[in-house]
Amino acid sequence: MLMSQAGLASLALGGCGFKLRGSQNFVFTRIAIMPDPGGAVAVELRRSFGAGVRVLASDESLDNAQLVLDILQEQREKTVVGISSSGQVREFQLRIRVKFKVRTPQGKELLPESEIVQQRDISFNESAVLAKEAEESLLYRDMQADVVQQLMRRLTAVKQL
Repeated sequence: MLMSQAGLASLALGGCGFKLRGSQNFVFTRIAIMPDPGGAVAVELRRSFGAGVRVLASDESLDNAQLVLDILQEQREKTVVGISSSGQVREFQLRIRVKFKVRTPQGKELLPESEIVQQRDISFNESAVLAKEAEESLLYRDMQADVVQQLMRRLTAVKQL
């Protein structure tokens, strides 16, 4: 009975158009990420490309790249969004902003200057400062991974060099 339910569920998902994302297909095989060395997003992005794409080292010429990803700005923000009646902070909003553009080494713009923003809310408690710092670090890492995945999807959208 359980096996037939699992089979029925997989048929239903297949029939609705659901499909696992799978590997990403890029029209390029060599990319330069500028500036080098970059921030945390640029470092994680360098590690995210599979075997089909080679990220150029910092000492290689841009002429060896088919595509150049310029990380124009990578900014982390922490804003107070909630306070108690006594004026103590109760909630923060964490934000990562990444501005970028994609071009060829010759300067032809493939994706105009764009911005990806991720934000998360985090409560704050003075009695658990160390735990909240660890939670904040994890949230920033999660947002950073989301930004990298969005950048990868946008690079997949480049269809012509």
